[in-house]
Amino acid sequence: MTVDKIPTHLALIMDGNGRWAKRRGLPRLMGHRAGLRRLEEMVRMVKKRGIRYFSAYVFSTENWNRPQMEVEGLMSLFRHYIRRKVSDLKAEGGRLRFCGRRDRIPGDLLAMMREAEEETKDQTTIDFILCLNYGGRAEILDAINALIADGHRGEVTEADLRRFFYLPDVPDPDLIVRTSGELRISNFWMWESAYSEFYFTDIHWPDFDERELDRALEHYAARDRRYGGLKS
Repeated sequence: MTVDKIPTHLALIMDGNGRWAKRRGLPRLMGHRAGLRRLEEMVRMVKKRGIRYFSAYVFSTENWNRPQMEVEGLMSLFRHYIRRKVSDLKAEGGRLRFCGRRDRIPGDLLAMMREAEEETKDQTTIDFILCLNYGGRAEILDAINALIADGHRGEVTEADLRRFFYLPDVPDPDLIVRTSGELRISNFWMWESAYSEFYFTDIHWPDFDERELDRALEHYAARDRRYGGLKS
Protein backbone atom coordinates (compact mmCIF):
# COMPACT_ATOMS: atom_id res chain seq x y z
CA MET A 1 0.00 0.00 0.00
CA THR A 2 1.17 3.51 -0.81
CA VAL A 3 -0.37 6.62 0.74
CA ASP A 4 0.55 10.27 0.39
CA LYS A 5 1.45 10.68 4.04
CA ILE A 6 2.20 8.39 6.91
CA PRO A 7 2.33 9.12 10.64
CA THR A 8 5.69 9.65 12.25
CA HIS A 9 4.33 8.12 15.46
CA LEU A 10 1.62 5.47 15.33
CA ALA A 11 0.12 4.54 18.72
CA LEU A 12 -2.01 1.53 19.42
CA ILE A 13 -4.57 0.59 22.09
CA MET A 14 -4.67 -3.17 21.53
CA ASP A 15 -8.08 -3.99 23.00
CA GLY A 16 -10.18 -7.14 22.70
CA ASN A 17 -7.83 -10.00 23.57
CA GLY A 18 -10.16 -11.36 26.25
CA ARG A 19 -13.26 -11.09 24.06
CA TRP A 20 -11.40 -12.77 21.20
CA ALA A 21 -10.58 -15.70 23.50
CA LYS A 22 -14.09 -15.90 24.95
CA ARG A 23 -15.63 -16.21 21.48
CA ARG A 24 -13.43 -19.25 20.94
CA GLY A 25 -14.02 -20.81 24.34
CA LEU A 26 -10.43 -20.17 25.37
CA PRO A 27 -8.92 -18.79 28.60
CA ARG A 28 -8.28 -15.03 28.59
CA LEU A 29 -4.54 -15.62 28.74
CA MET A 30 -4.68 -17.38 25.38
CA GLY A 31 -6.17 -14.18 23.99
CA HIS A 32 -3.29 -12.16 25.42
CA ARG A 33 -0.83 -14.61 23.91
CA ALA A 34 -2.47 -14.26 20.50
CA GLY A 35 -2.43 -10.49 20.93
CA LEU A 36 1.28 -10.42 21.66
CA ARG A 37 1.99 -12.55 18.60
CA ARG A 38 -0.06 -10.11 16.52
CA LEU A 39 1.88 -7.20 17.99
CA GLU A 40 5.17 -8.85 17.03
CA GLU A 41 3.92 -9.17 13.44
CA MET A 42 2.62 -5.61 13.48
CA VAL A 43 6.07 -4.19 14.29
CA ARG A 44 7.33 -5.59 10.99
CA MET A 45 4.32 -4.25 9.07
CA VAL A 46 4.71 -0.80 10.59
CA LYS A 47 8.44 -0.76 9.91
CA LYS A 48 7.85 -1.75 6.28
CA ARG A 49 5.64 1.32 5.86
CA GLY A 50 8.35 3.67 7.06
CA ILE A 51 6.78 4.65 10.38
CA ARG A 52 9.52 5.79 12.75
CA TYR A 53 7.83 5.43 16.15
CA PHE A 54 5.37 2.72 17.11
CA SER A 55 3.92 2.61 20.62
CA ALA A 56 1.54 0.03 22.09
CA TYR A 57 -0.50 0.20 25.29
CA VAL A 58 0.20 -3.27 26.68
CA PHE A 59 -0.46 -2.82 30.42
CA SER A 60 -1.97 0.18 32.19
CA THR A 61 -1.58 1.37 35.76
CA GLU A 62 -5.18 0.17 36.28
CA ASN A 63 -4.49 -3.34 34.99
CA TRP A 64 -3.00 -4.36 38.34
CA ASN A 65 -6.63 -4.63 39.49
CA ARG A 66 -7.21 -7.62 37.22
CA PRO A 67 -7.20 -11.17 38.72
CA GLN A 68 -3.77 -12.09 40.05
CA MET A 69 -3.48 -15.12 37.77
CA GLU A 70 -4.09 -12.96 34.70
CA VAL A 71 -1.56 -10.34 35.82
CA GLU A 72 1.09 -12.99 36.50
CA GLY A 73 0.37 -14.56 33.12
CA LEU A 74 0.83 -11.23 31.37
CA MET A 75 4.14 -10.66 33.14
CA SER A 76 5.28 -14.11 31.98
CA LEU A 77 4.33 -13.24 28.41
CA PHE A 78 6.36 -10.02 28.61
CA ARG A 79 9.35 -12.00 29.90
CA HIS A 80 9.00 -14.44 27.02
CA TYR A 81 8.86 -11.67 24.43
CA ILE A 82 11.95 -9.92 25.75
CA ARG A 83 13.90 -13.14 26.13
CA ARG A 84 13.11 -14.51 22.67
CA LYS A 85 12.49 -11.53 20.41
CA VAL A 86 14.88 -8.70 21.27
CA SER A 87 17.71 -10.05 19.12
CA ASP A 88 15.36 -10.28 16.12
CA LEU A 89 14.16 -6.73 16.65
CA LYS A 90 17.73 -5.49 16.90
CA ALA A 91 18.71 -7.32 13.69
CA GLU A 92 15.96 -5.40 11.88
CA GLY A 93 17.18 -2.04 13.18
CA GLY A 94 14.58 -1.77 15.92
CA ARG A 95 15.06 -0.08 19.27
CA LEU A 96 12.95 -1.41 22.15
CA ARG A 97 11.85 1.11 24.75
CA PHE A 98 9.53 0.96 27.74
CA CYS A 99 7.27 3.76 28.91
CA GLY A 100 5.63 3.89 32.32
CA ARG A 101 6.17 3.60 36.03
CA ARG A 102 8.60 0.90 37.10
CA ASP A 103 7.85 0.63 40.81
CA ARG A 104 5.48 -2.37 40.69
CA ILE A 105 7.15 -4.36 37.92
CA PRO A 106 8.75 -7.62 39.17
CA GLY A 107 12.49 -7.23 39.69
CA ASP A 108 13.58 -9.88 37.21
CA LEU A 109 11.36 -8.44 34.48
CA LEU A 110 12.62 -4.94 35.21
CA ALA A 111 16.21 -6.14 34.81
CA MET A 112 15.31 -7.72 31.46
CA MET A 113 13.70 -4.48 30.32
CA ARG A 114 16.80 -2.48 31.16
CA GLU A 115 19.06 -4.96 29.38
CA ALA A 116 16.85 -4.90 26.28
CA GLU A 117 16.87 -1.10 26.18
CA GLU A 118 20.65 -1.05 26.53
CA GLU A 119 21.13 -3.73 23.88
CA THR A 120 19.04 -1.94 21.27
CA LYS A 121 19.75 1.71 22.12
CA ASP A 122 21.83 2.38 18.99
CA GLN A 123 19.21 1.12 16.50
CA THR A 124 17.62 3.85 14.41
CA THR A 125 15.13 2.30 11.97
CA ILE A 126 12.13 2.16 14.32
CA ASP A 127 11.51 2.83 18.00
CA PHE A 128 9.14 0.18 19.33
CA ILE A 129 7.68 1.48 22.59
CA LEU A 130 5.86 -0.81 25.00
CA CYS A 131 3.74 1.24 27.39
CA LEU A 132 3.93 -1.02 30.42
CA ASN A 133 2.49 0.05 33.79
CA TYR A 134 1.63 3.28 31.98
CA GLY A 135 -1.06 5.84 32.73
CA GLY A 136 -1.38 9.30 31.23
CA ARG A 137 -2.46 10.90 34.50
CA ALA A 138 0.38 9.19 36.34
CA GLU A 139 2.88 10.50 33.78
CA ILE A 140 1.69 14.08 34.23
CA LEU A 141 1.75 13.82 38.03
CA ASP A 142 5.20 12.22 37.98
CA ALA A 143 6.49 14.99 35.71
CA ILE A 144 5.11 17.71 38.01
CA ASN A 145 6.66 16.11 41.08
CA ALA A 146 9.99 15.64 39.30
CA LEU A 147 9.95 19.28 38.21
CA ILE A 148 9.37 20.39 41.81
CA ALA A 149 12.08 18.06 43.09
CA ASP A 150 14.45 19.53 40.49
CA GLY A 151 14.05 22.89 42.20
CA HIS A 152 11.96 24.66 39.58
CA ARG A 153 10.49 27.95 40.71
CA GLY A 154 8.10 30.33 39.03
CA GLU A 155 5.92 29.84 35.99
CA VAL A 156 5.88 26.39 34.39
CA THR A 157 5.93 26.08 30.60
CA GLU A 158 5.06 23.08 28.47
CA ALA A 159 8.74 22.66 27.68
CA ASP A 160 9.58 22.59 31.39
CA LEU A 161 7.08 19.81 32.03
CA ARG A 162 7.89 17.78 28.95
CA ARG A 163 11.51 17.44 30.07
CA PHE A 164 10.27 15.14 32.82
CA PHE A 165 7.92 12.96 30.79
CA TYR A 166 8.88 9.31 30.59
CA LEU A 167 10.16 9.59 26.99
CA PRO A 168 10.56 13.32 26.30
CA ASP A 169 12.33 12.80 22.97
CA VAL A 170 9.48 10.83 21.41
CA PRO A 171 7.15 12.96 19.26
CA ASP A 172 3.45 13.08 20.05
CA PRO A 173 1.33 10.41 18.36
CA ASP A 174 0.01 11.45 14.96
CA LEU A 175 -2.46 8.58 14.84
CA ILE A 176 -3.95 6.52 17.68
CA VAL A 177 -5.70 3.29 16.72
CA ARG A 178 -8.04 1.49 19.10
CA THR A 179 -9.46 -1.94 18.36
CA SER A 180 -12.52 -3.84 19.63
CA GLY A 181 -15.13 -1.11 19.36
CA GLU A 182 -14.42 1.01 22.44
CA LEU A 183 -14.57 4.78 21.83
CA ARG A 184 -12.25 6.19 24.49
CA ILE A 185 -8.52 6.63 25.08
CA SER A 186 -8.43 5.00 28.54
CA ASN A 187 -5.68 7.18 30.04
CA PHE A 188 -3.28 6.61 27.12
CA TRP A 189 -0.95 9.45 26.07
CA MET A 190 -3.23 11.95 27.86
CA TRP A 191 -1.02 14.99 27.31
CA GLU A 192 0.56 13.88 24.06
CA SER A 193 -2.70 13.05 22.28
CA ALA A 194 -4.04 16.63 22.28
CA TYR A 195 -3.83 16.84 18.47
CA SER A 196 -3.70 13.17 17.54
CA GLU A 197 -6.01 11.72 14.92
CA PHE A 198 -8.05 8.72 16.08
CA TYR A 199 -9.15 5.56 14.32
CA PHE A 200 -11.59 3.16 15.98
CA THR A 201 -12.48 -0.30 14.71
CA ASP A 202 -14.71 -3.12 15.95
CA ILE A 203 -12.03 -5.69 15.08
CA HIS A 204 -10.59 -7.46 18.13
CA TRP A 205 -6.85 -6.94 18.39
CA PRO A 206 -5.69 -10.50 17.51
CA ASP A 207 -7.64 -10.17 14.23
CA PHE A 208 -6.20 -6.76 13.34
CA ASP A 209 -4.16 -7.71 10.28
CA GLU A 210 -2.22 -5.95 7.55
CA ARG A 211 -5.37 -5.03 5.67
CA GLU A 212 -6.83 -3.37 8.78
CA LEU A 213 -3.57 -1.48 9.34
CA ASP A 214 -3.74 -0.11 5.82
CA ARG A 215 -7.33 1.00 6.36
CA ALA A 216 -6.24 2.95 9.42
CA LEU A 217 -3.36 4.55 7.53
CA GLU A 218 -5.61 5.45 4.60
CA HIS A 219 -8.02 7.08 7.06
CA TYR A 220 -5.13 9.10 8.47
CA ALA A 221 -3.86 10.12 5.04
CA ALA A 222 -7.29 11.43 4.11
CA ARG A 223 -7.59 13.69 7.14
CA ASP A 224 -6.96 17.43 6.97
CA ARG A 225 -5.05 17.96 10.20
CA ARG A 226 -5.65 21.31 11.91
CA TYR A 227 -4.05 22.74 15.03
CA GLY A 228 -4.88 25.44 17.54
CA GLY A 229 -8.66 25.77 17.42
CA LEU A 230 -12.01 24.65 16.14
CA LYS A 231 -12.60 23.98 12.48
CA SER A 232 -14.87 26.63 10.96
